[in-house]
Amino acid sequence: MTIIPPDPDLNALRVELVRLRGERGWTYDELAERSNLARRTLIDLEHGRSTGTVTTWHALAHAFDVPIERFLTALCEGHPVPGTPQP
Repeated sequence: MTIIPPDPDLNALRVELVRLRGERGWTYDELAERSNLARRTLIDLEHGRSTGTVTTWHALAHAFDVPIERFLTALCEGHPVPGTPQP
């Protein structure tokens, strides 16, 4: 029997980016400078036009000084996180 994992919640990932940028009060230009990512890339991520790459999210985690898990956990929003005990 093949177990098919649930789809990742890409919207929750986008929302986490919006939340972190908003908490810090950073403009797109400020985040672009801190992350070394293009302003257009950041806009596309926040508006759901792109999902980015692991490298993109790694750069953002460093820019925000948060573990990359902060973003990756958002992908499992609404369903169990793999590897965690279930009730």
